[in-house]
Amino acid sequence: MFSLFTKLADHVTHWLGLNVQTHLGSAVYFFVEDITKIFVLLYLLIFIISLFRAQLSPEKVREYLSGKNRWYGYFLAVFLGIVTPFCSCSSIPLFIGFITAGIPFGITMAFLISSPLVSEIATFMLIGMNGAGVAVAGLYVVCGSLIAVLGGYLADRFNLVRLCTYQPAEPAAGPACCCNARKSKKQRAQELIAYAHFFAWDTIKNLWLYIVLGLLVGAAIHGYVPMEFLSKYLGPQNPWAVPLASVIGAPMYANHVGVIPVIQALLLKGVPIGTALVILMSITAISLPEMMMLKKVLSAKMIGLFILYLILSFICVGYILNWVL
Repeated sequence: MFSLFTKLADHVTHWLGLNVQTHLGSAVYFFVEDITKIFVLLYLLIFIISLFRAQLSPEKVREYLSGKNRWYGYFLAVFLGIVTPFCSCSSIPLFIGFITAGIPFGITMAFLISSPLVSEIATFMLIGMNGAGVAVAGLYVVCGSLIAVLGGYLADRFNLVRLCTYQPAEPAAGPACCCNARKSKKQRAQELIAYAHFFAWDTIKNLWLYIVLGLLVGAAIHGYVPMEFLSKYLGPQNPWAVPLASVIGAPMYANHVGVIPVIQALLLKGVPIGTALVILMSITAISLPEMMMLKKVLSAKMIGLFILYLILSFICVGYILNWVL
C-alpha cells in the first residue's frame, strides 16, 4: 500500500524535472510522498476509530470498570486514550467527563497521559516511515503506554486526587450516539457511517494546516539541514541531546500528524531513535494550551507534578533507547 505514495512522489518529481539527489528535489519528494500518505491514512483511521468512539461514554466506562482490578483499569484507560482524541486539548473534555462520572483518579490520569502521548495514527505512520518501521512504532507504543500506566499508579499511590480542583455541578453527558435502539439495523448503520465520515472529514479540516506546516518543516530538514548541524545538537555525540529534545518539544503545540514528518526527517538525518521519540512525545503530550485547559481542573501544584513527571519519563526513555539501540 505505501508503495503507491512512493510511486506518486517519483512521478511528481520527474514531472517537475527535479533530481532527488539535489536539496530541492529531495525536499519536494519528501513532501509529496508524505502529504498523500498522511491524508489518506488519517481519514481511514479516524473513520474506523469514530465507529468505536460513537459508542463510548464515561458512564459506560465506569460501569465496565466496576469491581475490576485497578491495574486492569489503568491499561483500559491507556487503550481508550490511544483510540479516542487526536491531540492534547481534545482529550480534556473526556478527561473531565471521566472525573464527573466517578472513575478513579489514577485511571483518569492514565487516560490523560496516554491520550495525546500515544496515537494509533502516529503508530501506523511510523510503521510505513522510511527510517522507522515496525520496531520503532512498537517502542513508541510500549514506552508511551508504560509511562501512562505508571503515571496513573503514582497518582493513586500518593493520593493526588486531593490536588484536583474540579467540582462538577451535574453529571457530564457522554458523546452523542447516533444509533437509536428503535431504528432498524440498516438505519443505525447508515447513521453511524455518516457520523464517522463527518467526524473524520471535520478532523482533517481542523488539522490540515498543522499537517502542511509540519510537512514543510520536515521537508526543509530533510532537504537542506546539514547532518553535521543535527549531529552537533541532537546526535549521539552530544550527551545532553535527550534533555535538550524534551525542552525543545515541551513548549510547542502540534498534533501527531504534524510532528511525524519532522521526526522522519530527523531519523533520516541520523538522529538516534530515543532522541527523536522524546521530541515526538514532548511536543504531543506537553503543550501550553493543554496546561491552560487543565488549570480549570487541576491545581497549579498538580500541573507542575504532571509536567515534571512527563519530562523525566521522556528523558529516561530517550537515554535507555539510545543506549539499547
